[in-house]
Amino acid sequence: MSESKGNAFGAIETFGLVWVLEAGDAMCKAGDVNLIGYENTASGYISILVEGDVSAVEAAVHAGVEAVEALGAEVYSSVVIPRPHPDLKKITDRYRLENLLPY
Repeated sequence: MSESKGNAFGAIETFGLVWVLEAGDAMCKAGDVNLIGYENTASGYISILVEGDVSAVEAAVHAGVEAVEALGAEVYSSVVIPRPHPDLKKITDRYRLENLLPY
């Protein structure tokens, strides 16, 4: 993990930008996590990824799921990966916001 804040990844996938923004906001407010980025996966499903210490990522994903469900939307999937294998960096680096934005 480049410039990593911790040793875990977390992700939530839901349908639509509004719900993924709500999830991301809740995730970033729930714990000391770093927003990696997002991906519009297919047909309106969007995934949002965070990294940090295991407990912070667990709390963030839990809060994000609860926030989406509180709006009456459905979380398609969520995951917390403690101590991810270093090769996952090949995938997550593709979605890092600093790699997508021109500044």
